[in-house]
Amino acid sequence: MLLFVGLGNPGAKYARNRHNIGFMAVDEIARRHGFAPWRRRFQGETSEGTLDSERVILLKPTTYMNESAAPCRKPPASS
Repeated sequence: MLLFVGLGNPGAKYARNRHNIGFMAVDEIARRHGFAPWRRRFQGETSEGTLDSERVILLKPTTYMNESAAPCRKPPASS
């Protein structure tokens, strides 16, 4: 299993901001590869799918950039 974390700042105020390129990248991966719909968990939004037969979880933390480590610490199997 792989975990891809797209970093950015939450909220409409920051949407489409260059600092949210991480959010945009995982959104595009999810769109291009037909990942499951986004859902809230792990202090963020996740989407699951496969790339080259490898299970992948995409994570967009809903914390601000300076607090992004917290959602990444909790292992995906724990929720």
